[in-house]
Amino acid sequence: MRRTALYSRSSPAAPPAAAPAPEAVPAPVPVPWRQRLRRGLRHPGALWAAIGALALALGLAQGPWRATAPRKLTQDDIHAAVMHTLSTKVLPSQAARAAAAVAPSVVRVEGVIEGRKGKKGTGEIGRGIGTGVVIIDNGTILTNLHVVQGAERITVTFADGLESEAGIVNMQPENDLAVLRAHKLPDDLQAATMRSTGDLAPGDEVVAIGFPFGLGPSVSAGVVSGLKRGFRSPDGGQLMSNLIQFDAAANPGNSGGPLVTMDGQVVGIVTAILNPTPARTFLGIGFAVPIENAAAGAGQVPF
Repeated sequence: MRRTALYSRSSPAAPPAAAPAPEAVPAPVPVPWRQRLRRGLRHPGALWAAIGALALALGLAQGPWRATAPRKLTQDDIHAAVMHTLSTKVLPSQAARAAAAVAPSVVRVEGVIEGRKGKKGTGEIGRGIGTGVVIIDNGTILTNLHVVQGAERITVTFADGLESEAGIVNMQPENDLAVLRAHKLPDDLQAATMRSTGDLAPGDEVVAIGFPFGLGPSVSAGVVSGLKRGFRSPDGGQLMSNLIQFDAAANPGNSGGPLVTMDGQVVGIVTAILNPTPARTFLGIGFAVPIENAAAGAGQVPF
């Protein structure tokens, strides 16, 4: 039997000759199911092939690979995932996270007093070591006045190790505060985030960061012990008031360092410790100037 020719989609130059009509094909005669069954019994291979095809079709319709809608995530699923993480992963403490948040802004401060150099050459006769915290990324630093007072040369060392000379741009003797400005700055200098003490309460957890006895940066944790405290240094210095009392360990060298809440924000500048003995070391009571007072000395608008 001749087959009809197939053409491309482009139009032919001339219409093709009409193809002869295909020969009539007789319609298939339906076979009764009984007769088909008898044929299947006479040819079991064909019957089992048909049964296998039917089973495969049913399996595809009901099998596990059938596309199903994803199960909706529930709150119980989220809770279970969180509990699994907490039970299998060691997470940093709140104090560690708070310290890490403010660490790039903490600096070591040294005030050097140089003696007059004569024939014997006395050179350097005093060095005060304390701590400071960057509050503006132009190199503005808060520290204690007693760390740098009388110093002929002030140096600050940033968190990345860069050392720079600095000068005093403002002082608050009533709060034992000095505002410094560094001459050289790291490329990625970060200023600390400050937070109002308006909602601070006894029992709130805090972290003190500094260079006690020159060691550091060192981190100690404790709580706010009280508010609006007064303190006068054993040397008979000026009475300071409205101080934050805390019990995070602080020692000489912590002066001027930040007092930080658990969210990594600065609420005070460590300024003094109470110790009625000549040792002048920490006995559990430290004081910090509220950041509102300290920031005002640097020209920052109070909260």
